[in-house]
Amino acid sequence: MRVIYRTQEGDMLKKILAVAAVLIILILFGAAWHFSNQLISPGPYVCKQDHFIYCEGASKIGLPFEEVSFKNSDNLNLRGWFFRRTGSDRAVVMVHGITADRREGLRWVKALHAGGYNLLLFDLRNHGKSDKSPTSMGYLERLDAMAAVSYLLDVKKMGKVGIFGVSMGAATGIQAMASDGRIWAGVFEAAYANLADQLAELGKKDFGLPRFPIIPLVMFVYGMRGGFDTGLMNPEDRVASISPRPVFIIHCDNDGYINSRHARRIFGAAKEPKELWMAPCSQHARAWQSGPALAEKKVVDFFTRNLK
Repeated sequence: MRVIYRTQEGDMLKKILAVAAVLIILILFGAAWHFSNQLISPGPYVCKQDHFIYCEGASKIGLPFEEVSFKNSDNLNLRGWFFRRTGSDRAVVMVHGITADRREGLRWVKALHAGGYNLLLFDLRNHGKSDKSPTSMGYLERLDAMAAVSYLLDVKKMGKVGIFGVSMGAATGIQAMASDGRIWAGVFEAAYANLADQLAELGKKDFGLPRFPIIPLVMFVYGMRGGFDTGLMNPEDRVASISPRPVFIIHCDNDGYINSRHARRIFGAAKEPKELWMAPCSQHARAWQSGPALAEKKVVDFFTRNLK
C-alpha cells in the first residue's frame, strides 16, 4: 500500500510541475507578445512643445513648403513636407523616431534652410499620415528613407542628399545609408546601438525584469510577427560599412531613455570620417534644446563640409 501511495504522490507532483511549467510558458509568451506589440503597433505621440517645438506643424515655421507624397518599394504611400531652398540642389532628409512624426524635425528646419538646404520631412510607415505597416525599428523603415532619397533625386532633381535621423530615425538612417550609396553624409541623434540591449536596459529599469528569458523571447516573437530578422536591425553592426562617407553621432550625455554608451558604441564601430558630440542634456533626443545656436551650428557646419 505504501508503494502505491508514493506512486500516486509522485504522479500528482509531476502533474503540478507540468501545469506550473505550462503556466510559466504562457506568462512568458504573453509578456513577449505584449512587449512586441508595443514595437509593432506603437501608439501616436502626444506632441509636447518642449520636444517638437512646432507642434502645430510646418505652417508655424514661416517658410514656404509643399505637401508631398511618394511610394516606397513596398508600395506604401508616404506623406511629408518639402521646403525648397531656391538656388540650391543640396537636400537633407529628416527621419523621426518611434511614435513621433514629421513634426519632430521642424526645430532644425530654419537653420538648415538658411544654411542652403532643401528639406524633406516625412512620416515613416505606420506613423503620422503615411500608410500602415508593422514598425520594424529601422529595418524596413530604411526602405522609406531610401524612397525619400529617390524622391529628392528623381522628382525634385537634387544633386546631393544627406540624412538626419533621431532615435529610431537615427537607427533607420544608419541602415539606409549603409544600404544606399546615394546618401552622402549622415547625422544620427540618440540612436540605440543594439535593440535587444536597449530593451533589456528598459526592462530592468522600468519593471525589474532580467534579460533572460524575456528579452530573447520578445525578439523572437517580434521578428516572427513582423516577418523580419531582428538580428539585422542593429546600427552598430551596419555603421562601419558607411565609410568613407562621413557620419556625425549626437547624443545627450545623460539621456535617461537611451544611455549615452549606445552612442559611444556606434561611434566606436564607425570608421573614419566620423564625429561625435555629447550634448549637455538629460532628456532623450534633446540636443537642440541643450543650446539651439550651438546645436544648429554643429549640424549645419557638418553638412556644409560634406555636401559641397
